[in-house]
Amino acid sequence: MGSRKTGEGFDKVYAAASAWVERALKADDSLFDPGKSIWTAAGLQQLRERFLDRPDYGSGNFYDKLRQQLEDSPPEVYQLVAEVLYTHFLVIQPTTMGAIAKQEQVAQVLNWGAPVRIIPDHLVEGLAPGIAGSMALTLYRPYQVAFIIEFVEQWKELTVGERERYLKDPWAFKEFVTGLSFRGQLLKERPNTPSAQREALLHLVHPDHFERTVSVEQKGTIAGANAFAHFLTETTTDVDARLAQIRRGLEEELGGDFDFYDEGEDEGSVNIRARWDPDQKPSPPVPSVEDDKTDVCPAVPLEALAAELMWEHDRLRMVISGLEDKGQVIFQGPPGTGKTFVARRIAQWYQQQGGDFRIVQFHPSYSYEDFVEGYRPVRNPDGQVGYDLISGPLRLMAEQAREKPDAKFILVIDEINRGEVAKILGELYFLLEYRDEGVDLQYSHDSFRLPKNLWFIGTMNTTDRSIALVDAALRRRFYFFGFYPDEPPVQGLLRRWLQENNRNALWVADLVDAANRKLSDRHLGIGPSHFMKKDPPLDEARVRFIWEQAVMPYIEEQCFGEEDRLRKFAYDRLMAEVNAGDAASDGAQTSGPDTDVVGQPEDDGDDPAP
Repeated sequence: MGSRKTGEGFDKVYAAASAWVERALKADDSLFDPGKSIWTAAGLQQLRERFLDRPDYGSGNFYDKLRQQLEDSPPEVYQLVAEVLYTHFLVIQPTTMGAIAKQEQVAQVLNWGAPVRIIPDHLVEGLAPGIAGSMALTLYRPYQVAFIIEFVEQWKELTVGERERYLKDPWAFKEFVTGLSFRGQLLKERPNTPSAQREALLHLVHPDHFERTVSVEQKGTIAGANAFAHFLTETTTDVDARLAQIRRGLEEELGGDFDFYDEGEDEGSVNIRARWDPDQKPSPPVPSVEDDKTDVCPAVPLEALAAELMWEHDRLRMVISGLEDKGQVIFQGPPGTGKTFVARRIAQWYQQQGGDFRIVQFHPSYSYEDFVEGYRPVRNPDGQVGYDLISGPLRLMAEQAREKPDAKFILVIDEINRGEVAKILGELYFLLEYRDEGVDLQYSHDSFRLPKNLWFIGTMNTTDRSIALVDAALRRRFYFFGFYPDEPPVQGLLRRWLQENNRNALWVADLVDAANRKLSDRHLGIGPSHFMKKDPPLDEARVRFIWEQAVMPYIEEQCFGEEDRLRKFAYDRLMAEVNAGDAASDGAQTSGPDTDVVGQPEDDGDDPAP
C-alpha cells in the first residue's frame, strides 16, 4: 500500500506520528519530554472538564479563550494541551498554516506553565510538510482539538490487549474511532464538526491503510468514480475499503507510487484526479491561516453544513444551486420536517460569508404595506397624528443588498402560503422573474429594481389543503423542494439523529415510521422534529407525553370524524405493534423501550466532513 505521502520531509511527519503512538497511545509518556507522565487518564479528564465541558462561544482569539479555560491548571495539563495541539498541527499543510506559526502557537501554550518550554528539534521538523490542506482543520480548531482529547481519553480505558489489537488491525481501529460517544459538552453539541480530525487520525495511526484525505466528501467522490469501478472486486459500502481496493488496482496498473492529488508535473507522478474526471480543474490554493486573530463566526464549508443538517452533501448542493439559478426557492411539506430550521440555517450560512438575512411570516392579515412599503400613523412633535411612508422588510433588505453587491442577502418567508400572496408581493411578482427591469412602487412611486444578490427562501405547509395551493405564476418563479417523511432528506433523519444523540431511544424512529405508514399520505406525515430533543434526553415517559400532547392532536385533525381510524394511532396500540415486530416487515430489527434488544439503525451513510 502506498497511501503515505512521499517526498522530501514527509518521513518526518510519519516519524512524529509514530512517536506519538508509542508514547501517548501505548504508554502515558510525553512527546516533548520522554519519561514524564503527560498523556494520562487523569490529565485527559482534567483537560476535558476545563476545555470541552466549558465551551466559550464568544468572540475573540482561540488562545485567549483557551488560556482562560485552563487557568490554574497543573503544569502537566498545560503540557498535555500543547502536545495535543502539536498532534493536530502535524496534518496541516503549509499552504494552510506555516511551520513557524505552528511552532509559535505550541510554544505559546507551553509558556503558560508547562514543565518544558520548547519542542525538540526532531519534532519541529515534523511540523513543516503537512499532509492535508482542509480549511476545516483551522476554521474549527476547538472541535478538531477536542476530538483528539475525547479519543485518547476513551483509548486509555481500553485493556492492553484491546489497544494492541486496534494498533495491529486498522479496520478494528477505525471501528473504535468512528464509534466514539462524545462526553464533553463541546462535541455533544456538534458531533459532526471534527470529522476532518477523525479522518486525519486514521491516516496518522495507520498511514499504510487509510488515505491522507481528510474530507469524507472527497473520499466518497473518488471511491464512487465510474473510472475506478472495475477495481472493486469485493463488495463493500465502506469508503476506506473501496479506496484500498482502488489503490491496489492503480498500483498494479501504474507500477509505482501515486497520489490522488498529484498534478502530473513532477517526474513519475500521475494526475489521478484528471484521469477519472478529465474536466476536473485543480483545486484553488487554500488561503494561508498563519494565526487566529479572530474566531467570530467563520464561514462554514458547505460540506460541514450538510453534516450539521445530516443531509447528503449533493442534496444540499442542489438546493444552493436552485438559489443561485433563480434566486428563490420554496420548501414544502408537512409540519415538523425542518423546513424553517433548514431555511434559517442556510440563511445564516450566507450571513457568515458577509451577507445578512431576515425572517418574516405571512398570515391572513399580512399585507403589501407590511412587506414592501406603506403609510403608517406617527405622532408629530405637536402631538398631532400624521402618516409617514415606512419601508417594509423587502425594501430594507434590498437597500442592504445594493450596498454589498458581492454578498448574498436572504429573506426567509415562513408559511408563505398562509397570506394572500399576490396582494402581498405586488410588483415583486414581476421582479422575481425580471430582475434587470424596474417598476414604480405603489406608494413612493420610486423606480425599484430587485438586486440580484437578494434571494428568497419560502416555506409552505402542505397539510392544510385550504391554504396549500399557490398559483401557477408563483410556482413558475420558484424552485420547489419537498420535505416529506417518506423521502430524503427527511426520510431516516430521526433515526440518524437518535443514532448520534440518544441510541437508547432508536425505537422512537420505529414508532414514528409505523404511524406514518398508517397515515399513508405524505402531505400528512409526522415530522421528526417532535422528537429531536436533547434536554432532557428522550425516555419512554417523555415520548408518551409528546405523542399524546403534540402528535395526537395533529392526527386528530387529519382523522376528524374517523374514530376507528384514530384509535389505531393511540400510543399504547402503536407501541404494541412495534414491539410485536410489525415494523420488522421492512427487514429491520425493532424493539420498544421495555425490551432487551435495541432496534438497529439503517445505514444512511456517514456524515460529510467539514
